Amino acid sequence: MRMYFRQRLFSWLDSYDIYNEAGETLYTVEGKLAWGHCLHILDSTGEHIATVQEKVLTMLPRFELYIGERCIGCVQKAFTFFRPRFDIDCGGWQVEGDFMEWEYRVTEPCGALVATISKEVLHLTDTYVIDVVQPSDALQVLMLVLAIDAEKCSRG
Repeated sequence: MRMYFRQRLFSWLDSYDIYNEAGETLYTVEGKLAWGHCLHILDSTGEHIATVQEKVLTMLPRFELYIGERCIGCVQKAFTFFRPRFDIDCGGWQVEGDFMEWEYRVTEPCGALVATISKEVLHLTDTYVIDVVQPSDALQVLMLVLAIDAEKCSRG
C-alpha cells in the first residue's frame, strides 16, 4: 500500500494530508497547541482516530502513540552518531534512516520489512512517500512518520 504524506503550505500549526495513489484522502492530521508536538489524526470522514503526543523533558525525543484514548506505545529516538534510528516499543519495530535522513526502513525484530519511507526533496513543504507491506499497519506507520517529522522539526 502506498501513501503520500504532504504538509499543508500555509498552516500555523502542523497539518498534513495523507492520500493514496488515486488522490483520495485517507487521513488528515491537525496539530494542536501544546507543550511539545500534539498531532491528531482524522480519518477520511473527519473523525478523530489517533494521536501522536511528544513527551517533553526527556533525554532523547520521545512520542506516545494513541489509538483513540488507548496508548499503544512509544517512539524514541536512539542515540547514534551518523544514521538516525528510532525504537518503537509496540510490536518491537525499529526504524533506521540514511545519513541525509531522507530514506527510512521500518523492520520487525526478525528483520522483515514493515515499510519504507522516502522524503521527496523538491517541495516547499515536507512530503513523504510511504510504502507499507501490510495495509493493516498503515495507521501505525503514519504515526511513526509523524513522530520522525516532528523530531526533525524540533531540531530546527
